[in-house]
Amino acid sequence: MSETPPNTLQYRFDGPEDAPVLILGPSLGTTWHMWDRQIPELTRQWRVFRFDLPGHGGAPARPAGSVAELTAQLLATLDALGVQRFGYAGCALGGAVGIQLALRHPERVASLALVAASPRFGTADEFRQRGVVVRTNGLDPIARTSPDRWFTGGFAAAQPAITEWAVQMVRTTDPGCYISACEALAGFDVRQELGRVGVPTLVLVGSDDRVTGPAEARTLVAGIPDARLAVVPGASHLVPVEQPAAVTDLLVRHFSTAWQQPLETGQTVLPATPVNPALAAPPQAAPIAEIAPAAAEPQPLAAADRYETGLKIRREVLGDAHVDGALARADEFSGDFQEFVTRYAWGEIWDRPGLDRRTRSCVALTALVVGGHTEELAAHTRAALRGGLTPEEIKEVLLQAAVYCGLPAAGAAFTVAQQVIREETNPGE
Repeated sequence: MSETPPNTLQYRFDGPEDAPVLILGPSLGTTWHMWDRQIPELTRQWRVFRFDLPGHGGAPARPAGSVAELTAQLLATLDALGVQRFGYAGCALGGAVGIQLALRHPERVASLALVAASPRFGTADEFRQRGVVVRTNGLDPIARTSPDRWFTGGFAAAQPAITEWAVQMVRTTDPGCYISACEALAGFDVRQELGRVGVPTLVLVGSDDRVTGPAEARTLVAGIPDARLAVVPGASHLVPVEQPAAVTDLLVRHFSTAWQQPLETGQTVLPATPVNPALAAPPQAAPIAEIAPAAAEPQPLAAADRYETGLKIRREVLGDAHVDGALARADEFSGDFQEFVTRYAWGEIWDRPGLDRRTRSCVALTALVVGGHTEELAAHTRAALRGGLTPEEIKEVLLQAAVYCGLPAAGAAFTVAQQVIREETNPGE
């Protein structure tokens, strides 16, 4: 590979020189090899361009502290190669770059696919705290836990080579660049701008993704005017690795139908490098995920399925520790109530598509204020932070509640929420 000039990214091409360019963007902590198992099929129609984030995969350690800066580096790389217009598919942080491209440089993007992405990734403090962990202990703690975040438990157990590949990929990342990428995610928030994304967009997510899962995907679909949703069963965060056949099929169908015109390219091919052995194993039979119509109605679930769905959502919103504690305290007398709460409140109401989880958190906080339920208010304040509400937004919800629910109730709520926010955003104090 040739030396990477300043202000550009390490990259490689695969596929015919005269084909339209399709860019694949990586997730934080990964390299372009996360897309290895999509390449054979995608290069039948496209000239596939992959890039590494700074300090990832042996790329030069030139930290970029914002998604805008990463996007500028990508565009500088493409400009140097003469690539003017392209399709783009990105996973997580790579998806954030795709949204940034569509918002700030719409003339460059022909079609977009957002994989395991979100208009806002958790809370800023979560990623800044991750940076503190890396500064203090290096990347080993992050690397060891990456399979838990990226894969379902069954896949990680059945595919030890891929699991070890994931761990080593993170360990070999430059710590300073990883911290800067965390800062980029901490500062990324385009929730109010999604309506200006004007290109055909596929939003693709693993059904079991607990990092940026179906709730975040539905927020993207609700905000982007020309967006479709595809949920891949049996996959977590790195869905292109865990369910390669399903993801490849969805990408081919999306880019084949949403982007018809061949484009002039004129790039020079880099020498091909071997496919990463850890990813070269024949893919397992993958379930087929369908691209849903924009206003698809969910199919009714059986009571048992509603309970399982509710338990999953309850854990995602409130956290494992809270849910485990509630279930552990249940006995023969209160067990039916816990089952009812999980199935009805979480499996029915919180799973309805009409509101995203951030909005539901605002409603829940307001209702708890008026009811004076301070213990539950503490749990739902934590849930709101986990779900993407900022302390500033929570403050606004409580001020609004003060007007309509009464000053004493809101005053008590401010005391509870203030303590929770201090604990969550300043854990060392």
